Amino acid sequence: MAEAALKRGPGRGRFVTFEGGEGAGKSTQIKMLADRLEKEGVRVVLTREPGGSPGAEIMRHLVLSGMGKLLGPEAETLLFAAARDDHVRGVILPALNQGSWVLCDRFFDSTRAYQGSLGKVAPDVLNAMQRVTIGDLKPDLTVILDVPVDVGMQRAAARRGSGAPDRFESEDAKFHQGLRNAFHRIAADEPKRCVLIDAEGSADSVSHVVWDAVRERLFTAVAAAS
Repeated sequence: MAEAALKRGPGRGRFVTFEGGEGAGKSTQIKMLADRLEKEGVRVVLTREPGGSPGAEIMRHLVLSGMGKLLGPEAETLLFAAARDDHVRGVILPALNQGSWVLCDRFFDSTRAYQGSLGKVAPDVLNAMQRVTIGDLKPDLTVILDVPVDVGMQRAAARRGSGAPDRFESEDAKFHQGLRNAFHRIAADEPKRCVLIDAEGSADSVSHVVWDAVRERLFTAVAAAS
């Protein structure tokens, strides 16, 4: 079985990132995938961006409070880069090197979508930041959860309840449609790494599609190499 081969596979762990607009269900699907992987005997580390490490969590507060927006898209990109550098060195790489699977709620694709496509930060700036912060590290699989803008914003509003919207939730529908389009382009540009999943259905139904993608993209690869 592919699962059995996966559990026997030595060496570096797998790195899976989840991307998508506000209210797409990333946090829910990461937890559901972690549960299924752990049942297969896989060690799993859950993390997020911005944040995931002590230094990066400080940057998260600055970004989501709106400070980055006040400083402009280039400065906001620098904040994300500083947070990612701390996160990669302190959490992601150590876990992968110990053989754990790392499931991350957002990674560099979010920077390319939010600050690149929407903030108009130049690609060469983004590429330079990527080289400095993550080097050759890339996700083995990126799951992009896709929902219509109105659905995502309704979910985000229900999730926060009476709380105030954060830096990105407070943007208008045009912004969020642009964001959705940006993630579609990322998925189309890198089909070997990315899988675009319709996330409008129930959490359980979406989790089955995510699980199928993980088994097809990652379990089979480990089985073939064993």
